[in-house]
Amino acid sequence: MKILNKKLNVVIVAGASGIGREIASAYYKEECNVFVCDISQKFIDSLKDDLPNIFTYKTDVSVYKEVVSFFKKISSEVDSLDVLVNCAGIAGPTNNLENIDPDEWDKTISINLNGMFYCLKEGIPLIKRSENPSIINIASSASFFGFPLRSPYTSAKWAVIGLTKTLAMELGSSGIRVNAICPGSVRGDRIDKVIEADAKEQKKTIAEIEKLYLSQVSMKTFVEPTDVANLALFLSSDLGRFISGQAIGLDGHTEGLSNNL
Repeated sequence: MKILNKKLNVVIVAGASGIGREIASAYYKEECNVFVCDISQKFIDSLKDDLPNIFTYKTDVSVYKEVVSFFKKISSEVDSLDVLVNCAGIAGPTNNLENIDPDEWDKTISINLNGMFYCLKEGIPLIKRSENPSIINIASSASFFGFPLRSPYTSAKWAVIGLTKTLAMELGSSGIRVNAICPGSVRGDRIDKVIEADAKEQKKTIAEIEKLYLSQVSMKTFVEPTDVANLALFLSSDLGRFISGQAIGLDGHTEGLSNNL
């Protein structure tokens, strides 16, 4: 069943792997014009193999001039954008704050927050030309809680909520909806690596850390990438036409984050 009733021009930032790829695929199946940037040429090539008509561009979102170049390419293809989905993000280091290298902190903030700012700055002028404009920022359940051993990541994700709510206020008069999706642990390579790093730092087994993560969720489950994609489609459809300024949890109800079993 199709969710969108019109063909949209959609940008998925970091859309060649993980959650971003699932979202890109969902819009592609809805017959949208999908523009994807990603830092990995390997992932871009893989995406093109599966979705040959998709527009791709290699971009490091932490470098402003590369983001400018990406949106210039989009401007040469279409006159407006309907949807911008900001998916770029890294897990960052797993360690107590006093042991985190400043370069690791800077890298996490640069990709997870600064990169989002760059894409919004360049994308908003195109979105203002749309008749069905929507911005979706991917945050995290960590946006609502402290997250032991993950201070750079958590700091950036909290900032995404403030950015989202502020933009919703700035852009509401232009009819632009701005929301954040806040997933919990999403199945895939990224959460596997996070769990592995957490287990190593806490000197626990991977099974113990998985049990810990699940124990903090009321529904005792991880989220699937398709769940995030489906919510993005809903928010950018007519069904979500008056939803804006929201940080929407998609996590089976996280009760709190702790590093103790």
